[in-house]
Amino acid sequence: MAVDFLVIGLGNPGPEYDDTRHNAGFWFVDYLADQAGESFRSRPKLYGQEARVRAGGHDYVLFKPDTFMNKSGQAVRALMDWYNVPLERILIAHDELDLPTGAIKLKQGGGHGGHNGLRDIHKHLNKPDYLRLRIGIGHPGQRTQVVGYVLGRTPKGDRQQIDDALRDAGDVLPKVLAGQLSKAMNDLHRAKSA
Repeated sequence: MAVDFLVIGLGNPGPEYDDTRHNAGFWFVDYLADQAGESFRSRPKLYGQEARVRAGGHDYVLFKPDTFMNKSGQAVRALMDWYNVPLERILIAHDELDLPTGAIKLKQGGGHGGHNGLRDIHKHLNKPDYLRLRIGIGHPGQRTQVVGYVLGRTPKGDRQQIDDALRDAGDVLPKVLAGQLSKAMNDLHRAKSA
């Protein structure tokens, strides 16, 4: 099937990372696959797992790199080249320390903000013009605590707030796929402030 959009969640593979904040991007694509009744299958040549979805007149791929966060760019580049999808038709979902837990923002382009997954993607794609879904996980307060915080177990209350935000993001995805980014941003902002 021809694919017109890639939705890539960032995270670390393996059960020991399943419930860590750094896997919030994986949680988003898992949610979308579940909603669509699809499951992920291994794609070793693309360095990850994919689920194909057809909805609302769009054929798109949900993807989880198996390369670990710091090497995400290798998988994103392989996927982009395989499906020949342009940068502006790629959405990267990732955890965001600079947003409060449960906050969620859509953004196009920009820097990597110190996020190691985005840093590696920038290195492999050469341009930062892809879309981002920034999933707020909060900040531990001290820079020295960041690694333990993003790789530690997510408290139940925090996970619930993040899951609620991911549902809101899933609700606006059809507008993103249709190229209505401003409307999707406004709707997502309105959902989070309600």
